[in-house]
Amino acid sequence: KNMGPAEDQEEGVFTFWLTATADGAKIKKLRTQTEKEASKNANFPGFRKGQIPPWAQPQMTGFAVQEAIIKTCEESLEAYGLENLSGSAGEVTVNEDIKDLCKGYKSGDIAFTAKYNGKFDSAVHAVVESPAEVSPAEDVVVDVEVVEEAE
Repeated sequence: KNMGPAEDQEEGVFTFWLTATADGAKIKKLRTQTEKEASKNANFPGFRKGQIPPWAQPQMTGFAVQEAIIKTCEESLEAYGLENLSGSAGEVTVNEDIKDLCKGYKSGDIAFTAKYNGKFDSAVHAVVESPAEVSPAEDVVVDVEVVEEAE
């Protein structure tokens, strides 16, 4: 949903509100990837090298959920023909607390709402707004007669 021009931003920047669902398969993939990378460097006292202690597991789940939400927002920018803004101007604000979303999370999709600033991609919207030229081939009328086939 376009909420109008963003406050304290350059002209052409709008604030968008998004209600979406982060895909459970994407969260699982990111969680597995994070766990593999963390186990390479893990060296916790009282645990074998490469083993992640149980108290660190929720942090990895939180990171995977956060990354999945960010990727979902980036995909929505592309889907709606918006430009991603760099730096703090392109920051995504998730309305729900990530820790609350992760409490008791085992698997599945996670619904969330977010707010972010974006610009309409002029290259995409120029194509959409300008009427397409009609080619002469589209103006041709073709008469077709349907005949039943004998068995």
